[in-house]
Amino acid sequence: MSAWTLQKLSRGRFTLGLGTQVKAHIERRFGMPWTPAGPWMREYVSAVRAVWDCWQNGTPLDVRGPHYNINLMVPLFNPGPIEHPDIAIHVAAVNQVMCQVAGEVAEGIRPHPVCTPSYIEKVMLPAVRTGAAKTGRSLDRFQVCMKPLVATAANEAELEPKVRDARVRIAFYASTPQYRAAFDHLGLGDLADRLKLLSRAQRWEEMPQHINDDVLHTFVTIATYDTIGRKLCDRYGGVVTNCEFSIAVKNDADRERLHQLVSDIQSHGVARARRAILGIAA
Repeated sequence: MSAWTLQKLSRGRFTLGLGTQVKAHIERRFGMPWTPAGPWMREYVSAVRAVWDCWQNGTPLDVRGPHYNINLMVPLFNPGPIEHPDIAIHVAAVNQVMCQVAGEVAEGIRPHPVCTPSYIEKVMLPAVRTGAAKTGRSLDRFQVCMKPLVATAANEAELEPKVRDARVRIAFYASTPQYRAAFDHLGLGDLADRLKLLSRAQRWEEMPQHINDDVLHTFVTIATYDTIGRKLCDRYGGVVTNCEFSIAVKNDADRERLHQLVSDIQSHGVARARRAILGIAA
């Protein structure tokens, strides 16, 4: 219902992003039972689209599956058709199963910030293509949308605390078993193991010191405002179609600076990513 309303208000510019949490948080933070995420997401996307089809075209609602059985839509809860009913769905992913699901049922994928360009190109996109081939879908308009890990500021002095924060974040992500594949891909499995043990012991303050500068720069784009836009394009331009990026805007000068950063990213473009998605050699 929220997606339907936002699509109407935005006149067709809304994208619904869907992502699962990791097992520990589902069971121990939210107190819910865990089920394998890939099959659940595949069925959820189909169920959501069935509801939208009912609202737009009057198609009888009849969803039947292991997770959802939905066949009731009373007029009170039917908002009726809208001008732009085709809502894009993007799936957040790290591992190959969810990437394949995205290729099967979604219009885009949103890699986790720990997914490096190499991991996206060599692990995630082949799985997306496998999923698309399974269901006979075209990837011509498929999007890869990234909100990368960034440490940026107006000058070097202001950049230092941003870098410290980024080191903390990488340490936390590396300790999460569900993200391990992105670290294994780079030969950092041992690092992930060490940080997992520290997190289980709740020794959070010790974790950042395990992220050396090489690891830090592997996962985080670090630069001052005058070069961060170009660095993001250089790093992700071959595998990402859309890059989400922002800075804190406290005054008109910050607003103008953000406008310039966006212009830098747009001017450099990410056209090469389309070839990578389709598996076409450069």
